[in-house]
Amino acid sequence: MSALLTVEDLVVRFPVTRGMFRAPAWLTAVDGVSLELDAGEALGIVGESGCGKSTLGRAILRLVRPSSGIVRFDGIRIDALSQRALRPLRRDLQVVFQDPVGSLNPRLTVGQIVAEPLVIAERAIGSDDVRRRVAEAMERVGLGAALANRYPHEFSGGQCQRIGIARAMITRPRLIVCDEPVSALDVSVQGQVVNLLADLQRDLGLAYLFISHNLAVVRHVAARVMVLYLGRVMEEAPRERLYSAPLHPYTRALLDAVPTADPGVERARSRATLGGDLPSPLDPPSGCVFRTRCPLAIARCAGERPSLEPAGQGHRVACHRWRDWPQGLHGPAK
Repeated sequence: MSALLTVEDLVVRFPVTRGMFRAPAWLTAVDGVSLELDAGEALGIVGESGCGKSTLGRAILRLVRPSSGIVRFDGIRIDALSQRALRPLRRDLQVVFQDPVGSLNPRLTVGQIVAEPLVIAERAIGSDDVRRRVAEAMERVGLGAALANRYPHEFSGGQCQRIGIARAMITRPRLIVCDEPVSALDVSVQGQVVNLLADLQRDLGLAYLFISHNLAVVRHVAARVMVLYLGRVMEEAPRERLYSAPLHPYTRALLDAVPTADPGVERARSRATLGGDLPSPLDPPSGCVFRTRCPLAIARCAGERPSLEPAGQGHRVACHRWRDWPQGLHGPAK
């Protein structure tokens, strides 16, 4: 069976002006990313802020136009389609935004907000069917249909994100890009929204691209995880393999940054901390872009860009030295 979504060597660049008489510089936000996503599967995309996660999701949805590369959805190449040709596919491609309040139109009622993509996708649908579908969507996300006549300012942040989820799923899409959907919420509310997304995926057979900087959250949603750094894929693996035996030092540092609930265990942990700041994407390091912060970097890392190599059991890693640490960087090289 072919994948629902296929991305091949996707690149997204933005021009950055540097003054009236200077040529613009180019910021590479996504640099040669490839991935596959099956129907009903969830892929987590993680990394620090500024690593290109959101730009990747928006480029896949064609909210940002890719500079090069191929994006296929259900066998159809969508990266080169015109907006008119892309419009019939929009109902299958939806998004949940990071800001639960800012993503909702304050001038519309909640019912109108949830109904809007349905009315656009199904222009012949009757008003009675719209009200019924809105009520079903509201109930499914845990908000009563009676709340449809209220406005966004009357709801909490968590409730607004539920509204955003209802809006995304009302067209019965096949793929939803969840762009940091819980980062703006309280910790207690995050768990509720994550559980809701997991339930919807199971019940409706949705495919997710789940973008987050929080690996603890991604672990509860995604079956596979991809790690980005400065727009490049550092590592990709099935969830349990990545969390138990990471092969890239950047992945290990991200995992070590996740706190544990037990204070005794937390104090006793040894951490692979990152030094320095994230380099500017306008002037990324040569070779491996992570080398300036990597404790394992050698001369080869500066001169040669590592390719994304298979490491067994669905595991891929872009590191010249991953074979020196076969146990997932849990000890010194033998």
